[in-house]
Amino acid sequence: MKNIFKDLQRKDHKRYLGGLDVFKYIGPGLLVTVGFIDPGNWASNFAAGSEFGYSLLWVVTLSTVMLIILQHNVAHLGIVTGLCLSEAATQYTPKWVSRPILGTAVLASISTSLAEILGGAIALQMLLDIPIIWGSVLTTVFVSVMLFTNSYKKIERAIIAFVSVIGLSFIYELFLVRIDWPVAAQGWVTPSFPEGSMLIIMSVLGAVVMPHNLFLHSEVIQSHEYNKQDDASIRKVLKYELFDTLFSMIVGWAINSAMILLAAATFFKSGIQVEELQQAKSLLDPLLGSSAGVVFALALLMAGISSTITSGMAAGSIFAGIFGESYHIKDSHSQVGVILSLSIALLLICFIGDPFKGLLISQMILSVQLPFTVFLQVSLTSSRKVMGQYVNSKWSTFVLYTIAAIVTVLNIMLLISSL
Repeated sequence: MKNIFKDLQRKDHKRYLGGLDVFKYIGPGLLVTVGFIDPGNWASNFAAGSEFGYSLLWVVTLSTVMLIILQHNVAHLGIVTGLCLSEAATQYTPKWVSRPILGTAVLASISTSLAEILGGAIALQMLLDIPIIWGSVLTTVFVSVMLFTNSYKKIERAIIAFVSVIGLSFIYELFLVRIDWPVAAQGWVTPSFPEGSMLIIMSVLGAVVMPHNLFLHSEVIQSHEYNKQDDASIRKVLKYELFDTLFSMIVGWAINSAMILLAAATFFKSGIQVEELQQAKSLLDPLLGSSAGVVFALALLMAGISSTITSGMAAGSIFAGIFGESYHIKDSHSQVGVILSLSIALLLICFIGDPFKGLLISQMILSVQLPFTVFLQVSLTSSRKVMGQYVNSKWSTFVLYTIAAIVTVLNIMLLISSL
């Protein structure tokens, strides 16, 4: 007992966990999570829950595991090298390899922005009956103001707030329905392939890992000045980064699961299949009351705005990386990347008569580009020249290439089935 009192009087205790330090490292992963809960995922999740009930919850679990591994790996690249994926590709691969991949990545970010802007516009139409075109303009203007007038830190806080609103919205709606939790628990961990479910399974899995998120994650961690010079600091940051990625992806898993749970407990139970987001909102009103429909539309608006912000940032990062520069909104290359992504996406929306078809086309473009980005990332993190002592182990390389192959096959199958 005497020794305990003496120990309490000491002031030189070694810091083990770092308590509040943890919160300094939370943020980058949540920005990436936004891409995991973008409007495209909403459509897939509500289709999965309304048509197959709880049986496809395992797809969200599997896709989350894959996403954690890939996002953690690309974050390592940023921490160890101090370069984002685009910069690393420019520096360590021949131009004939890097330029086509990065050029198509910019096109993919434009395609992503198109889907995200459409999601925000659809939400505004639900809430205020604003036409899709004008809703798209309002969403783009708001996002542009956020990107060009706020510092990174403020944007990060705004994204965290948006994700919180989305999460709380679904928690509220889950309280309005009766969930069969034992069946749901089984659905989360037991793979099943109901007849006619393959297209939706591929849609959920194929849309989770998105090219722009891989570029974005390797960039935003540097805004926290993660890249360190000494081995001890790097290892400490890698540990915290893993916590950030795990926490953020679990949040994404929970929100995506909540969408399927809500659809299963309402639409599947009533024998209603949901094929588009407007339909989901209109059907929630009579089933759960008007407040549920409004909350649904509000959450969709938050998802559309926040995911458009991250797709714009990713475009700026990719474009700047082509010129060997990191993302900074006051830098001309980053500005051009952001403007290209948002303005071209908005222009294309003006010529799209069917918003749902526009979402489909955008996902097809992502399906074509994604394999190139994933294999580029894994090749860089598996290179000792790039990563030094932090290079992927042989086992990690095998797992990463296996996931890259699975993602590639799924996206090709999704592309073929969409044609």
